[in-house]
Amino acid sequence: MSMFCYQCQETARGTGCDVRGVCGKTEEVAQLQDLLIYTLKGIADVVLKGKLEVTHLGEVNYQVLSSLFMTITNANFDDTSLEKQIIKMIAYRDQLKDKAGVSNLHHAALYKVDSRASMINQAKEVGILSTKNEDIRSLRNMIIFGLKGMAAYTEHANNIGKENLEINAFIYEALAATLDDTLTIEDLVTLTLNTGQYGVKAMALLDEANTSKYGHPEITEVNIGVRKNPAILISGHDLTDLEQLLEQTKATGVDVYTHSEMLPAHYYPYFKKYDNFVGNYGNAWWKQLEEFESFHGPILFTTNCIVPPRSEEIRKRIFTTGSTGYPDCSHIVEDVEGKKDFSQVIALAKKLSPPEEIETGNIVGGFAHNQVLALAEKVVEAVKSGAIKKFFVMAGCDGRMKSRSYYTEFAQKLPKDTIILTAGCAKYRYNKLSLGDIEGIPRVLDAGQCNDSYSLVLIAMKLKEAFGLEDINQLPIAFNIAWYEQKAVIVLLSLLYLGIKNIHLGPTLPGFLSGDVAKVLVEKFGIAGIGEVDDDLRMFMS
Repeated sequence: MSMFCYQCQETARGTGCDVRGVCGKTEEVAQLQDLLIYTLKGIADVVLKGKLEVTHLGEVNYQVLSSLFMTITNANFDDTSLEKQIIKMIAYRDQLKDKAGVSNLHHAALYKVDSRASMINQAKEVGILSTKNEDIRSLRNMIIFGLKGMAAYTEHANNIGKENLEINAFIYEALAATLDDTLTIEDLVTLTLNTGQYGVKAMALLDEANTSKYGHPEITEVNIGVRKNPAILISGHDLTDLEQLLEQTKATGVDVYTHSEMLPAHYYPYFKKYDNFVGNYGNAWWKQLEEFESFHGPILFTTNCIVPPRSEEIRKRIFTTGSTGYPDCSHIVEDVEGKKDFSQVIALAKKLSPPEEIETGNIVGGFAHNQVLALAEKVVEAVKSGAIKKFFVMAGCDGRMKSRSYYTEFAQKLPKDTIILTAGCAKYRYNKLSLGDIEGIPRVLDAGQCNDSYSLVLIAMKLKEAFGLEDINQLPIAFNIAWYEQKAVIVLLSLLYLGIKNIHLGPTLPGFLSGDVAKVLVEKFGIAGIGEVDDDLRMFMS
């Protein structure tokens, strides 16, 4: 086979893409991503064996995060940028080797390349299938995929000026461990849960970064219609990119709309001062092929969730930044002070037509932990009175599979005395439905982006405390989570680390789970898939 990748939910046949990624990445891009990960393992090997202090690694720490982020599904399709990143990370690796002065390093810390062809040849030897034992392979990759999600959240926090070097140190430790053939299945299961532990730290760090700079999210009605001004559509997750774009577009006559996972930016008080921050356009990431056509203006991708555009016209309107990339799309880099110049995006917007209206009205969100805890007394009383019978955590990702209509039907059929707690783009399956409220509490409480699953955990912990329970699993809360890519993996591992059991995961279980590893998750944590909506509802409500 020319490639092998099984890191996302839509992987071919549920087992792995072996010709071209369902996401759209080519064989060469997949191989370069494999080699970039292998290079990071080599850096980690040097750091661990050389006993190098993470506090002294400087820019290497950030570049490791960025490199992991570049390999997340739908983040970077640009083979040239991946090649450049490999060269950069090999240079960092070799500088660290000179500094550490250690021997007995792994091949990942020693290999050399001198051309694209040599990179591809090397990649073929070190890809996912190079680990022959299926169970070891499964656990190693679950850890690596979790690290990718952790790196994404940590990078966002770093961009705002917040860091926790314990997280960086763990990333080196875990990457190096995936090279260690002496580790047993039990060792790797332990490391998998440790990955969840640091996933919690990463989400807490990002929550602190976002709220310290932009304020705590508050209940907000977000416009989903349009105005008649030229406009820019910003997608992804990075709030610092949004801040800079809004600063540069104010008083220019150019409006800014959010798309997909950027929707929760409207909930932060900081961004409400911008008159040209108009609303949200469209739905989850996978709808972009049609929605970008009707938007007409330029699109700025700050993180993953790119779908390969169908036409050259749309490709010319796409700009990438940070860890994202797509061939022949303009990429905006930051200067030494972290500033980005979006003038070319603004100039293009002024030349193009305003967006077409595809829907009207408002959607409500902003129910992160601070806001919900302000309503805690009201929520607790509603539970005690029987007005609220159960909470359903339906966080996670959306995707293209038709079977994901399950989540819309599930939300529609939930009893009227239940509340949905959500975060991530999974909410687009039901956040525009008229599901009503319970004594003034909306039946869909949107905490924000996928990383704001941390808010849902804090809410659950507060409810556990309010009801005087010893175990979070005693709460009237069920977890029916949709997943798609690696940020969902770190959220799942974090929930497992926190001791949350009986999580239902869909629309399919991960292809990277071997039979024996899946058995461990079922027996130890009660992980299960989804079935028919009516059957699942009876099971959850019983």
